[in-house]
Amino acid sequence: MAVLASFRLGGADGVSIEAAKWVEALDRLGFRVVTMAGSGEADVIVPGLVAEGLADDRPVPEVDRTLLRAVLDDAEVTVIDNLCSLPLNPRASAAVAETLAGRPAILRHHDLPWQRERWAGAPPPPDDPNWVHVTINRRAADELRQRGIEAITLYNTFNPDPPAGDRALMRAAIGAPDGRLLVLQPTRAIARKDVPAGLRIAERLGATYWLLGRAEEGYGDELESLLARASVPVLRGAPPPLTPTTGMEHAYAAADVVVFPSTREGFGNPPVEASLARRPVVVGPYEVARELAELGFRWFASDDPGALERWLTRPDHALLDHNRDVARRRLSSADLPAQLARLLTRIGVRVKDVGHGTGPAGGQRRG
Repeated sequence: MAVLASFRLGGADGVSIEAAKWVEALDRLGFRVVTMAGSGEADVIVPGLVAEGLADDRPVPEVDRTLLRAVLDDAEVTVIDNLCSLPLNPRASAAVAETLAGRPAILRHHDLPWQRERWAGAPPPPDDPNWVHVTINRRAADELRQRGIEAITLYNTFNPDPPAGDRALMRAAIGAPDGRLLVLQPTRAIARKDVPAGLRIAERLGATYWLLGRAEEGYGDELESLLARASVPVLRGAPPPLTPTTGMEHAYAAADVVVFPSTREGFGNPPVEASLARRPVVVGPYEVARELAELGFRWFASDDPGALERWLTRPDHALLDHNRDVARRRLSSADLPAQLARLLTRIGVRVKDVGHGTGPAGGQRRG
């Protein structure tokens, strides 16, 4: 049995989406997977594991260590997804680390505390000789190494052959005007997603602007003021056939341009998803985007809208084919079971033999 634990699971956030891919890959390796979280959808809910910001202003209870041990005692391996990475609930992180001491575990880090200003002085994650640390970008692995923790980088993975979306259905559902370019920003509205930059690109193109996610982290008033001043039509939200975790193929099919102008991300799934959907992608100046570009992606820069304008005037579909092929070759979920098998072998966990490319693991993230 394998246990996968996080603060929350089953939602549209990036940790939940990537955790679901790992659950499927572990299943392909022959494990019975039990999920555990403080909130959301999981096989076992331990309320004391919830992140303090997700507790609906209620006090977070102490971790039920008896239940925690009961779940982990039967595990051949435990995957901890971000629960020991950020100090969102230090008591929960400490309880998990203490219970896992001496047991085989993978600690996957989507974020690290010092990468955010409010936690700049926080200590590194806990460590143990029986654990292996995994980061989703090289920068994080380097920063852990500087703090005495060795880590392996495994990039997020994607279904190399996602389902085709229904362009007409989605455009009708959102009321996108016929004959007008549609610029999709498939993110939440928070400061680091740089909604103003996405809107400026739509205005430069004379396009309709579609913001998929809602305002969070106190950004609501600023967003309303920004969109009220927009000089182009603005669409908001995710009507059917979109759900919190499915249907993004329809959104990408409806769009003519996908913008992801973020200033900071641990990874950033939408540019890869849009590349697989053969859409031109505009990407912001966040550090990991430059790392992903080294894989071979040819994305447009958010600070050079003229390059996108020229491409739209005379579209070169070879560019779209190239980006799709890079995503398929370098970030395929078909490779994930074999990658996890090698990780598990490092910590002494036996797995069944797997070949290269055992099939896609699903899931999409909207940023």
